[in-house]
Amino acid sequence: MRIKRFFAAALAACLSLALALPVSAAGNAPSLEDASQAVTALGIMSGDGSGDLNLSAKVTRAEFVTMAIKAAPGGDGVGQAATSPYPDVPRGHWASGYVEAAVSRGLASGFSDGTFRPNQEIKLAEAASMVLALLGYGPQDFSGAYPTGQLSMYHSLKLSQGIAAAGAASPLTRQDAVYLFYNLLSAKTKDGAPYIQLLGHSLDASGKPDVVSLVNGQMEGPVVAQGYNWQAELGFTPSKVYRNGSAATLTNIQEYDVVYWNASMSTVWAYAKKATGPIQALEPSGAEPTSVTVAGRTYQIESSAAAYALSDLGGYHLGDNVTLLLGRGGGVAAVADASASAGTKVGVVVGVEEASYPDGSGGTYTAQAVTLLATDGQTYQYQAQGGYRKGSVVRAVVAGQGGGISLRGQANASLTGQVNRDGTKLGQYAFAPGAEILDVSDARGAVIYPARLAGLKLDSGKVRWYSLNPQGEIEALILNDVTGDAYQYGLLTRMTEEGEGMNRYCTYEYDLGGVSYALTGSTRYHLNGIGLRVLGDPSKPDKLQSLTATKAGQVTGRQLIAGNQTYTLSDDVLVYEFRDNRYYLSGLARAEEGGSVTGYYDKAEAQGGRVRVIVVK
Repeated sequence: MRIKRFFAAALAACLSLALALPVSAAGNAPSLEDASQAVTALGIMSGDGSGDLNLSAKVTRAEFVTMAIKAAPGGDGVGQAATSPYPDVPRGHWASGYVEAAVSRGLASGFSDGTFRPNQEIKLAEAASMVLALLGYGPQDFSGAYPTGQLSMYHSLKLSQGIAAAGAASPLTRQDAVYLFYNLLSAKTKDGAPYIQLLGHSLDASGKPDVVSLVNGQMEGPVVAQGYNWQAELGFTPSKVYRNGSAATLTNIQEYDVVYWNASMSTVWAYAKKATGPIQALEPSGAEPTSVTVAGRTYQIESSAAAYALSDLGGYHLGDNVTLLLGRGGGVAAVADASASAGTKVGVVVGVEEASYPDGSGGTYTAQAVTLLATDGQTYQYQAQGGYRKGSVVRAVVAGQGGGISLRGQANASLTGQVNRDGTKLGQYAFAPGAEILDVSDARGAVIYPARLAGLKLDSGKVRWYSLNPQGEIEALILNDVTGDAYQYGLLTRMTEEGEGMNRYCTYEYDLGGVSYALTGSTRYHLNGIGLRVLGDPSKPDKLQSLTATKAGQVTGRQLIAGNQTYTLSDDVLVYEFRDNRYYLSGLARAEEGGSVTGYYDKAEAQGGRVRVIVVK
C-alpha cells in the first residue's frame, strides 16, 4: 500500500476555505453507542478518569494525529520521539512520538513556517485527508484544487455519516472524531478490502463493524479476583464495572470472581459463575483435556492455566472435588479447591437415580445421584445419601476438610409483597444486581429477570424460597408457577376420537415451535381451541391445556391490541401462518403486517400471563 506525505502548503490552505458540504442524513448515522464502543475498544480514543469521552470538546491537531496513529496497524506501540520533530513539539511533548510517526507515515506534516501547531483545532479537511491516507489514498488520487477532491472522496466513501462538521475549515468535535474513525473501519481501502481487516477484525453481516466481536477481541484477562493484588494487573482504575452482566462497582467483585477488562474502554467485567463437584470425566484425555465433566455437566476449558490444572501434570484428577471458575462464555477459566465455592448451588430436585462415579483409581462405584435444577437455570447432578424427593428445595454445600459435597434440605422461606412497577423491589427488599430468579412449573424451570415480575403481587404460595446478600438485597428467589414461562406452548393441529367405552382412544397432534408431536391413548383432554399449553415431557405429556383466544386488531412492538384491550406478548411468542390448509411457523413481522390475527394467552396479565401464540390467516 502506498501512503504519501501531505504538502504543508496544501494543509495550510484549507484553513481559509469553507466549502459548503452536505451533512449526512441523521437517519443514516450509525449508533453513537456502537461507534463509541468500537473506537474505545480499539484504543483509538479513551475517556477521562471517569470514562467520559467529552464528546462536545474540540479536537487538537496533536490529539487527532494520536488517534490516527492508534487507528493504524501497529499504532499501539508508539513511544516518545527520538528527537524533537518540530520546534513547537519538543521531544518531551506528550504527543511527540505520535507526531513523529504520523509524519514518517505520510499522514500529516507541518506548516510552511516550520511549525506543527499541536494545540490548534483540527479542521475537517485535515482530518478527512489523514483518514483517506490511512485508506491508502494520496494526492495523485484526487482531482481539482485541494481539498475539493479529498472531501468528495470523503463523502463517496461514506466517511461523513453522523459527522456534524460541514465545511472544510469546520473544527471537529470529539463526537465527530468518534464517527469518523468508526466509519473508517467499514470503509474500503484503495486495495478494495474493508479497513477493519487491517486491524485483524471483521464486519458483521450488515457490513458494519462487529462491535461484539471487536470488544471480545480487545478484552484482556481472565484473572481470578483473589487476595489484594489482583487489581494491580489491570493497570488502571475502571470507570465502569459489570458483574454478571449488571452494573456494579469494584467493591461488588468478590473472591474467586473471574475478571476481564479493556483499559481503553476503562471497563471491567466480572463473572461469579461456579460449578462445584467431583471430576467425572476429562476429554479427550487427562494428558491434554479440552473439556471436563463436573456434577453431571460438561464444560469446555477456555484457558491454558485451567487445562494444566486439570491435566495429569496438574493438581486435580478424576474423582477429586473441585470448584470450576467459569468465564464469560461459560467455559472453565480457572480451577480451585471445592472450598472456594461457599454455598455452591440452591435449587429444586427434578430427578433421583443411580449413577456411576470414578473412584480415582481407574474404577467406578455406584451411588444415588440427585439432579438439581438450580437458580441459574442449569441442572447439576450430585452424589447423595438419604431420601430426596422431586420438588424439594435443597442446597449443595462443601462439607468437611476433604471438600466433599453435601446436600441439605431447605425449609420453605416464604415471602409476600408487591413487586414495584420498575421491577426493582419485592415488598421491602430490593433485587440485587444479577439476582437469580427461577420460576418452577411442573419440574421445569425458567430463568426470569426482576422486570418480568413488575406489578405482580406474590403471596406465600408463590414464593418457595429466597436468600438475601449481606446488603439485605434479594440475591436468589425460587417461585412456584408465577409466570408460566417454564411451560411449552404451541398449536393443536389435529384431534380425533375413535371407539367406545373401554375401547375408546384419542389422538392428539400438536406443534411446539416447529416440532411436531403425536399422542394416542385413552385419556381425553377437554380442549376448546387450537392454542395449547403442554405440561411435562411433550412426547408423553402429563397434561394438555387450552389457551384463551382473543381476536386482534393490531400487533405492534410487543403488544397485541384487541378492541380496547392491550395484551403483552411473551418474549418467545410463537407466530404461525395458516395457508393452504396448514400451519406454518413464521415470525412476528408477519403478525405486524396484519390480516386475520388471533392471539392466545395463558392467563390474565395481572397474574403474570402473556400472549404465547399468534395465528395469522
